[in-house]
Amino acid sequence: MGLPVNRRKNVTYKRGRRIRLPDVPGVRREQPHWDAGRIVAGVDEVGRGAWAGPVTYAAVILPSDRRMYKLRDSKLLDPVRRRQLAARVHDFARAVSIGEATNAEIDTLGMSAAMQLAARRAVQGLEVRPEVLLLDGNWDFCADLETTNECIVHGDAHSASIAAASIVAKVTRDSHMAEVVAAEHPPYDFASNKGYPSPSHRAALAQHGPCASHRQTWAPLRELLDTTQKD
Repeated sequence: MGLPVNRRKNVTYKRGRRIRLPDVPGVRREQPHWDAGRIVAGVDEVGRGAWAGPVTYAAVILPSDRRMYKLRDSKLLDPVRRRQLAARVHDFARAVSIGEATNAEIDTLGMSAAMQLAARRAVQGLEVRPEVLLLDGNWDFCADLETTNECIVHGDAHSASIAAASIVAKVTRDSHMAEVVAAEHPPYDFASNKGYPSPSHRAALAQHGPCASHRQTWAPLRELLDTTQKD
């Protein structure tokens, strides 16, 4: 979510202006709440732009009295480092929870409502109840929860809690797509593309049409299939 980022230099652009993002997410957004004795959870998602599979949220509550180093925005990490850090987050955090909305729920509800559903599942699945949610982006997708919510654009670059959630969400969804969905639907190369529109994915769609894991109402997918059928 948010604006495009140059991942090699951790730079983004807003209205033509070059903006340097922090190299390491800190706890500046968490600290005032911790000082007030509040429990803070970071919440982030992955899979919003995919053509197949679920949209996946993670909610992570980090301890206020210890720091986990080497956290980064998940998009800046290679797969091996992401998996290592995800395992560390599970061991280090006070609580970690995953919430998903399936491709069928996305088709039925629409993406915005499905994202809210997945986020709610993630937050409500936490073993510790948070009072404050730090949300990646500029949309309060947890407005229906009884929490104080803060939206942070590029939150995974600024907040350690959101960065931890981004890593856990990414590793969880990638593993599901590579190990479960790819085995169920071999032609689409889901182990590699994770449901996103890679060349191999597009070619398989043109040849085989959508499978049960595709978002059947997804506009880009429908446009591709309509073009293929006309050809």
